[in-house]
Amino acid sequence: MNDAGCSPMAAALAEAERAAERGEVPVGAVLVDAATGAVLVASGNRTEELADPTAHAEMLVLREAAQARGAARLVHCDLYVTLEPCAMCAAAISFARIRRLYFGAYDPKGGAVEHGPRFFHQPTCHHRPEIYGGIEESRAGALLRGFFQQRRG
Repeated sequence: MNDAGCSPMAAALAEAERAAERGEVPVGAVLVDAATGAVLVASGNRTEELADPTAHAEMLVLREAAQARGAARLVHCDLYVTLEPCAMCAAAISFARIRRLYFGAYDPKGGAVEHGPRFFHQPTCHHRPEIYGGIEESRAGALLRGFFQQRRG
């Protein structure tokens, strides 16, 4: 639990909902200090707002936390994200030395953890976090499905 009394995944889902309200694909991420459970950074996707294809929720929280700490390595941190990370985000998670990765919905099309390139299983991957998928999967998946149905409608 974080300082606000809600789980980190609930906080990530709230970030995803705010992203959807901004017209972004609803993905949220929260970086937590593993020792204290305190939320260090939270964000949602901002690729459209920033006109930046790398402004995924995971990338934003990793960048902000690294800048705040003055270090590229975020050891002793856990990352909660509402969608299985893509290859770009998986690489950044590895480079940041994240301790544990928790994600919500699986992404057979764009995911790179349990699908696609399975980044952390590659011999060139030097750091593999502990991985826990399917956390709040139905809620995260429903948020994404609703967003895309609305866009198509």
